[in-house]
Amino acid sequence: MKLYEHEAAQIFGEMGLPVPERVVVYSPEEAKAAAEKIGAPVVIKAQVLVGSRGLAGGVKAAETPEEAFAVASRIIGMSIQGIKVEKVLVTKKVSFQKELYMGITVDGYRGQPVVMVSSEGGMSIEEVARLFPEKIGTRHVPLNRGLMAFEARKLVKDAGFPAGQIGACADILVKLYQIFLRCNALIAEINPLVILQDGTLMAIDAKLEMDDSALKRLGKLVPKDHVRNETPMEKKGREIGVTYVELDGDIGMIASGAGLGMATMDIIGKKLRPANFLETGGGITEELLYKTMDLMMMKKGLRAIFINLYGGINPIHEGAKGIVRYIKEKGVKIPIVAKALGNRQEETWEILRSGGVHVVEEVPTEKAVAKLFEVLS
Repeated sequence: MKLYEHEAAQIFGEMGLPVPERVVVYSPEEAKAAAEKIGAPVVIKAQVLVGSRGLAGGVKAAETPEEAFAVASRIIGMSIQGIKVEKVLVTKKVSFQKELYMGITVDGYRGQPVVMVSSEGGMSIEEVARLFPEKIGTRHVPLNRGLMAFEARKLVKDAGFPAGQIGACADILVKLYQIFLRCNALIAEINPLVILQDGTLMAIDAKLEMDDSALKRLGKLVPKDHVRNETPMEKKGREIGVTYVELDGDIGMIASGAGLGMATMDIIGKKLRPANFLETGGGITEELLYKTMDLMMMKKGLRAIFINLYGGINPIHEGAKGIVRYIKEKGVKIPIVAKALGNRQEETWEILRSGGVHVVEEVPTEKAVAKLFEVLS
């Protein structure tokens, strides 16, 4: 479950991190009142559960309460990646010397949290890795003992944090790690953590994503409206019973398991851009795959669909019937490449081929993705 920025900031503040004064509002009038209360200048930030708010015009400064009214009027009601902005965060605008980055996530391969820091904050960590790889520090943390203070100090020092801020930054990093554990988080991030003009530190942005399987035991940490529908397509995915995460690419992907789906995305991503992550789980039926195809085709600009199914006890031949029924009923024209192995695989192949699907019989996913590259070249 992703938290809104204002929810993450609330938790960060309650657990000892320095966060700016802020108010969540739902109308331009409330934004003006909030700016008067906090004291202008302020920053108005759209509260949506997708990225690229700034590029979409969803983050703007306002120098006066009147300007806060005008800015909020433009942001509230706008659409960002298909999501209507219904509320904004009004936060105190601060003057700072330097932007830093701190983040913690889970390394699925090692089964451990991994802490990442950079002396270049204010941009995505992926962009920092591309432009300034030498300014990123990482450390895996054993769950049986946590992040030690001396480890945090060494990490921020080696990443090039200002010498006079090493101790204070290390303290914040340790607290962020404690929040990560307390919230059973998948991601806890401050981007940016800024050094103010007076030398103090402040987390002016907050990101927190909790593990859905832990929500029942997190108590008051979980917002009351914890069912979050980030995009219309993600909402539809939840309704039909698949896990769907919308991405920015143009190659649709359907997989029959989370691990298989992640690996498939990585392989596709070497040359092309996945449009989504989607895993069906273990309950494959003709109707489920029919609805899944309908979900996939909602994505605008889709160039192709790649299907990766592993049978086991799953009746993948039934799923193939749903895929082909959709193709024939809706007249799907974009190329579809599929790898399907396991229970009744030969029957599955024949069904898929009857719908014009490019079937790859080899076991390695790389072979099937190579076929996708070939079809699109």
